[in-house]
Amino acid sequence: MLRTIRSYVRRAGRMTPKQASALNENSAFYSLDLASGSLLNLNQIFGREAPKILEIGFGMGQSLAQMALNQPEHDFLGLEVHRPGLGALVAHAKELGLTNLRVIEADAVKVLNEHVAEQSFDKIQIFFPDPWPKKRHHKRRLIQPDFVDLLCTRLKPNGYLHLATDWQDYALQMMTVLSNKPELKNTAGCGIYAINTGRPETKFERRGRNLGHSIWDLVFIKTPPEAD
Repeated sequence: MLRTIRSYVRRAGRMTPKQASALNENSAFYSLDLASGSLLNLNQIFGREAPKILEIGFGMGQSLAQMALNQPEHDFLGLEVHRPGLGALVAHAKELGLTNLRVIEADAVKVLNEHVAEQSFDKIQIFFPDPWPKKRHHKRRLIQPDFVDLLCTRLKPNGYLHLATDWQDYALQMMTVLSNKPELKNTAGCGIYAINTGRPETKFERRGRNLGHSIWDLVFIKTPPEAD
């Protein structure tokens, strides 16, 4: 049973008029409403069969929009609760004319548990989640065994789980949690962090680098079950 955990912390911040306008004018296309008890039909939502990528906590969304632009053959779903970030991403997506991107304003744990079928995504990515740096707060970190178990059920066989952080002790925790999942295999090798992943730099990554932080990426693949 997944313990009570939220995938986010609400951050202060006011929406700009541009962000608010983007959400109001384009929500019918980009924002998905969640009906009680209903599962998302991703192929119907995007109007095609294509690889599906989920990003949890996309911040202001610049890197997610860039990925959607660079990979038009993939469909991207972003989950975020920070309304200025939602507005910024929708505004950027509209400017770029993106049709392969949708967003949901909701807690990822709730969405995954109640609205996403098993084996729905070809990739799940979580970049620079709140590190909760104080040791007494580590239990609040998102990347915990129960949550990763949930993510694995929503990944397709041979699907990828890509995490990134600029906090070394969180990187070590991520490596331990993922390495202890028998269905996950480190694509870089046992205990090795990924390099040259090709993902765009995020706002939080730039801030971390400016503070002198190193960056750690982890890319694991969900191995298909062995045939009987």
